[in-house]
Amino acid sequence: MKKSFLIAFALLCCEQFQAQEKKFNLVIGTYTKSCESKGIYVYDFDAETGVSQFKSATENIINPSFVTVSKKNDFVYSVNEDGPKSTVSAFSYDSKNAKLDFLNKQKIQNPGPCYIINDDKNVITANYTGGSVAVFGKNKNGSLTELKQLIEHSGKGVNPARQEKSHVHSVQFSPDHKLVLATDLGTDKLYVYQYDSKAVKPLALKDSISVKAGSGPRHFVFSKNGRKLYLLQELDGTLSVFDYKKGKMQLVQETTVVADGFTKPFTAADIHISPDEKFLYATNRKEANTISCFKILKDGKLALASRISTLGDGPRNFAIDPSGNFLLVGHQYTNNVVVFKRNKETGALTDTGKRIELCAPVCLVFTEK
Repeated sequence: MKKSFLIAFALLCCEQFQAQEKKFNLVIGTYTKSCESKGIYVYDFDAETGVSQFKSATENIINPSFVTVSKKNDFVYSVNEDGPKSTVSAFSYDSKNAKLDFLNKQKIQNPGPCYIINDDKNVITANYTGGSVAVFGKNKNGSLTELKQLIEHSGKGVNPARQEKSHVHSVQFSPDHKLVLATDLGTDKLYVYQYDSKAVKPLALKDSISVKAGSGPRHFVFSKNGRKLYLLQELDGTLSVFDYKKGKMQLVQETTVVADGFTKPFTAADIHISPDEKFLYATNRKEANTISCFKILKDGKLALASRISTLGDGPRNFAIDPSGNFLLVGHQYTNNVVVFKRNKETGALTDTGKRIELCAPVCLVFTEK
């Protein structure tokens, strides 16, 4: 009898643990000036059902359009797009209670921050309007130091309307964390910086890699093994596959997120790989408003599997929950997040009918609770 009770108790604990594993926090960055928004929102997300529940929001935070969460899940950092008054903000993050508390903010001294990453020592932003990369240190309490380093790019591209100057659109650490890579939409280049997290000036230019003229490199992702880099180009919709090793890249394939025969305006946006690394997804905005699903082949190359409407306007950012069950698309102009169910075998997306209604969601990040 006692043995049976212990087995039943163990099974119950296991079921409860698995249930907890299927619940995550969803942190959403928004624009605050186009409609009513408090800034950063935190929702509870059930990865079994796709149901979300509002938990908390910041107060009076200006345009926290892109956010990043610390490795230990205890701090959140955001850009604050505000023209020449742009800043970076730090928040303590109580993930269990889904609560953010403002710590401090620092001036970027360069306009248009649009992407942000962090590690144990530093917070790094890509600044679109200013065409620069900025580095801030971290204090022991998670707050930000004053600006440590600002690197301004120069040059232009062949598209006079969009490439009149440098426009840095994203930054990411390399898989070995020894480099930081930055995409420059304005100059059609990827910049490779040597990274020393403890240095007074952590970044030192190592190389720059040119891509197709007029393509406008925007966002990119690495494969888990670090051997492939997938680059999405905003201006012509190209999706490029590179062999990658220690900052060196070799182009091995080019495909596109633009449907055959589509001639209306578009701007490619976001790119992510499913947790099982079987599929890659990428969005396309303006009059396209689609998300493309590509099967990742054994050699790392891509094969188009499907392409569907995102069911909204301006799919600037999306996220796949850590279980891989759902893909959520944030729409900047229709002011909602659309929840899609993922078929893990085919990669196909189907509308669940579930929506998160909020002002201009433009960054979605899942975290542990």
